[in-house]
Amino acid sequence: MNKLAEYAVTEKNSRGRCFAEQTPLGRSEFQRDRDRIIHSGAFRRLEYKTQVFVNHEGDLFRTRLTHSIEVSQIARSIARCLHLNEDLAEAVSLAHDLGHTPFGHAGQDALNLCMKDYGGFEHNLQSLRVVDLLEERYAKFDGLNLCFETREGILKHCSAENAAALGGVGERFLNGQRPSLEAQIANVADEIAYNNHDVDDGLRSGLITLEQLNDVPLVANHLRQVRNEYPNLSERRVIHETIRHMINTLVSDVIESSERNIKEYKIVSLDDVRNAPPILSFSEEMFEQQRTLKNFLRTHLYRHYKVMRMSNKAQRIISDLFEVFMKDVRLLPPQFQIHAEADRARAVADYIAGMTDRYAIREHKRIFAVGDLSESLI
Repeated sequence: MNKLAEYAVTEKNSRGRCFAEQTPLGRSEFQRDRDRIIHSGAFRRLEYKTQVFVNHEGDLFRTRLTHSIEVSQIARSIARCLHLNEDLAEAVSLAHDLGHTPFGHAGQDALNLCMKDYGGFEHNLQSLRVVDLLEERYAKFDGLNLCFETREGILKHCSAENAAALGGVGERFLNGQRPSLEAQIANVADEIAYNNHDVDDGLRSGLITLEQLNDVPLVANHLRQVRNEYPNLSERRVIHETIRHMINTLVSDVIESSERNIKEYKIVSLDDVRNAPPILSFSEEMFEQQRTLKNFLRTHLYRHYKVMRMSNKAQRIISDLFEVFMKDVRLLPPQFQIHAEADRARAVADYIAGMTDRYAIREHKRIFAVGDLSESLI
């Protein structure tokens, strides 16, 4: 078993749960968190939520679910090498996108615009809302009653106004502190995963090409190495080998850079972690290469006209649904009608954010399509 560092999160230095529970048998508290996340309805719905490509566009493109699994694998690897709590890093990784809307960032932008007069919408806050309130599974409490450190890690960004309203889990944003190293790992693992699998999905879709990627050092260097070592390899395997090498290089760089930071800032306790600058980071050289790759993807993939067309349709679906539900809450399912009595806009946002891509498309059709009225009852 991997011996944990003194600055790792453990059950002994954890701030615990909002509602006290008996100690789990045969598993740790953070394993229990992971298991609750995996068994949640919000986690299952990630299978049909867009990463870049809408789910029905192809069977092999990443979804929010496969992305979250890839993030958790990378996070566990980094945590193990740094002698940190793998189970906590995994739990945060699996939960970090639970509050994401259908249709990826296009859906989030549309819902945030709809909510601009009602407190806005941010998927990290929504993920915390899911695990704290919206999951209805247990007799004694709403949500999943996760450990403080898991909830803290889910909350990647937060304004001062929102942080003040969240109590203890938002304090670090007011005090200028950092979350645990396990939470920082999940954050970095997220970036490694989505940059690399977006390259893979972009190439698979044909929206970007290997020739274009020759201008991106992080890709070009590994692509050249693979082609030199395997000159007769098929293009599909060349792509896979290149991305595999890229992930390995990025993970190794993070581990080495973070070990240097731990020594430089003399980190010996969890309090040291919270009061230090961010510890989990790339080296300066690798950070620049990552930024170049992100800029390339933003320009050539996320803003590709075919992706923009899909995003435009998605935003219309989200805004249409929000408008019609705000006008008449009787169109909402009963449990959301109840929540709408206290806060109509937030209840509508909760309902829409919880939709999968295909459910949102069907819901839009049921409400707005003119045709056989019997279809709207199915």
